[in-house]
Formats: sequence, C-alpha cells, structure tokens
Amino acid sequence: MILTPFEWTIAKRYMLPGRGEAFIALVAGISLLAVTLGVAALVIVMSVMNGFRAELFDKIVGLNGHAIIQGYGGRLDNWQSVLDQARKVPGVKRASPLIEQPLMGSVNGRVELIFVRGNTAEDIGRIAPKVIDGSLKELQVDSGNVAIGSQLAANLGARVGDTITVINPQGRSTPFGTVPRQIAYRIAAIFEIGVYDYDERFVVMPMRDAQTLLLLGDSVGMIEVQVDDPDVAAETLAPLGEQLAGRAVVSDWKTINASLFEALAVERVAMFVVLSIIVLVAVFNILSSLIMLVRAKTRDIAILRTMGATRRSLLKVFVAIGFVIGALGTLAGLGLGFVFLFFRQSIVRGIELVTGQNLWDPSIRFLTELPARSDPVEIALISVMALVFSFLATLYPALKAASTDPVQVLRYE
Repeated sequence: MILTPFEWTIAKRYMLPGRGEAFIALVAGISLLAVTLGVAALVIVMSVMNGFRAELFDKIVGLNGHAIIQGYGGRLDNWQSVLDQARKVPGVKRASPLIEQPLMGSVNGRVELIFVRGNTAEDIGRIAPKVIDGSLKELQVDSGNVAIGSQLAANLGARVGDTITVINPQGRSTPFGTVPRQIAYRIAAIFEIGVYDYDERFVVMPMRDAQTLLLLGDSVGMIEVQVDDPDVAAETLAPLGEQLAGRAVVSDWKTINASLFEALAVERVAMFVVLSIIVLVAVFNILSSLIMLVRAKTRDIAILRTMGATRRSLLKVFVAIGFVIGALGTLAGLGLGFVFLFFRQSIVRGIELVTGQNLWDPSIRFLTELPARSDPVEIALISVMALVFSFLATLYPALKAASTDPVQVLRYE
C-alpha cells in the first residue's frame, strides 16, 4: 500500500491532533505504549525460555554426553567391546567409559550426599574451563586427587588442599556386619558447571580410583556417547541398541531428561499464547483510538470527499495511521526487549535489592544466572504478528471513514 503525497500529508496531520483533540492523542499514545509493552514482554519471555532450554542443554548434555549405554545392574563388564561398537556407529563423534554412583562425602565432620564420577583423563580435561580454583593436572597424573563442585565445597566448608572422605556403604564384611568403605582424597580443584544440582553434588576422580572405591574391578558403570546431531541421537544410536539388546540399554538425552525438557516446551508454548493475547488486547486500543478519530473528523472527511478525495484514498489514510502506530510500537517494543535482556542480570539484582527477596535461587532454578537466547525466527514472527494485528485493527474504522456520505454530513452546515 503506497500513499500519494496528498494521502501522506492528511495521514500525518491526523496522527498529530490539534489542541482540541488532546484526548484522542492520549488514547493513541496509550495504544503505542500498550503495543510496545506487549511486544517487549513477548521478546523477553520467549528469549528467556529459549535461554533456559539452550543453557540446560549445553550444560547437562555437555557434561553427560548425548546418550549413555548402561549395563544391567549398574555394571558393564565387557565395556571395551561395547565401546568399540559404539565408536564404529556412523554419526558418533565420541564415546568414553564413565562411572557414576551416589555416595556420602565428609570434610571435617560435615557430611553431604555426593555423586562420584569416575572419568578418563581426556574427559576430566573437558571440564578444565569450568575450574575456578586449583588445577585438574593432578587428577590426570596422580591418584588420590579429586575435583568437587563449587556449591558442594561451600556446603562442606572445603578448599583446595583439604581432604574429603568418601564413604561407600558397600564395604567389607566382618563378624559384626558390613563395615562401610572410607577412602580419603585430596581436593585438587573446585569447578562450577553452572547447573546448581551438579555443582552441589559432583565429585570427579580418575577412572581407576572410582573402580577401586566402588570395588568394580575392571568394570565401569556406563559408556557416554556424543553424536554429530543431538536432535537425532535416538535415531543415530538405534542400530547400536539392537546390537546390544539383552546386554545393555541405550538411552538418549531426550529420554533421560524427558520431564524437564517437555515441561519447558509446554511452558514455552503456553507463554507465547498468553502474551500474544496481551498484544491483541493492546491492538484494540488502536481500534478504539481510530474510531474516535473518525468520529471527530467526520466533517473534515466529508469536505475532503467533496473536494475530490476518493474512498480508496481515505481508506489508505486511516489504515496508514493505525499501521504506523502499530509499527512504531513494535519497533519500540523490540528495542525495549533487547535492552532489558542485555541488562537482565543487573535488573534482577536491582529488584532483589529493592524488595529484599531472592528472585533467582539457583537451588530452584537449576542455573546460577538468568539465561537468555533470542531466536531471529521468533523475533520476526513476533514482529509480523504485531503488525498484522495492527493492520486488522485499522480496517473497520478505515472502512467507516471511507463510507462517509458528504451529503448527509454537510446537509445542515
């Protein structure tokens, strides 16, 4: 829809009402503000939801791999052959043995539930960027050293160089019963993955130390696998699952974390629908402001008709007025949303400071910081949706203006 200079002049004049039309200008301003806030809310919430999913995927899957091959009874005795089979599957990028077992850890009398992870030297090196104190080199060259999560270190009051005693209930049998197995390890490093549950529980140690602690001999607990395309991990590993039927079970990341990621997907759709309704309600303000403008300008419209203005021209004028309000509101909403996302952590801290409430408790939110990741396709969809709603809101008042009969309006003038 291209406006002629005459139509654009009339549209600009009506978008800036005179002194006697301050109420119409106020309603139009409220319409623009409502669209701005609605679009900004959509951008912020959808970006945060995408950030949640992306951060959880990066941290959870980045630490655990895209799938695991687990033996029955928590042990995989013939893991070398299974590892070779996994590495030969097309689409598999990496496969390595892993031991993971819930136990108890104690430092200076403080006891916490821990998850012992036995990793190869290569896998231990992968968490090096997450180390905040100490070094992982001692884990890779010496036994008897471990790395623990930052929150676990805080709970136990532990520092690098301290000794953590790991307690395994499956100890040796004596005439007086089973004596738990207790082995002391030196804390060589403290890491922070960014997922609260991991930072609160994980104790990483060399594979051989974990096998000794858990009395596994040469067995491992599972094999973790990384594939080229995580979204089709199940399909990629389906042939391997058939080969290992009866010996081991193959589970991909979607199966392991199904409840978490499905909940996020449902919440993401629900929030989009709810906030879209907010934008729709905001657009109704454009409708009401245009109806008021048409009623206030009925005499002017009749005069324009008598001067030769066509119905099509008047239709384009009022559609342009409403669409420009919607477009300006959409652009302002996008800008406001991106500014909020850029300063999101500072805003959260500011609200916490003012209210005295902890809005972002990592023990509840899983992640240590508010995440955000904008999807260009979603941003485009939000913008198009707001513009389409704005356009539809202009049709009734524009048609009403275009159908004005100058004879009836000017009869008694």
